[in-house]
Amino acid sequence: MINHVSVGVRDLKAARRFYDTTLAALGYKCLAEGDGYLGYGADAPKFWVMAAEHPVPADAKSGLHFCFDAASRKAVDAFHAGALKSGGSDNGKPGVRSDYGATYYAAFVVDPDGYRIEAYTGQA
Repeated sequence: MINHVSVGVRDLKAARRFYDTTLAALGYKCLAEGDGYLGYGADAPKFWVMAAEHPVPADAKSGLHFCFDAASRKAVDAFHAGALKSGGSDNGKPGVRSDYGATYYAAFVVDPDGYRIEAYTGQA
């Protein structure tokens, strides 16, 4: 249903450090870049990061977050560890979220601009 998503950031270099490391753990990489933008994906850019003069203010109570598919629990763990090492903050350590399902394994982080990011796998 959704072809792609774009987010605005204050510091594109800091965002690149964060997303290059964090998304690599899930098998995604920067596939497109130019003056003021980065496009991440596996085969085609689906998640765009753009330099913005007025990014959306961080709001932990907005309900907004982005969830990325992970191939395994090990990938979710690596996503979380990479995010913390590259400028992100913890918003939920890796683990089963039984409220969502018996095999819903996820981790939650906040990127340097305050966007809430999740990695999820249903693999047991």
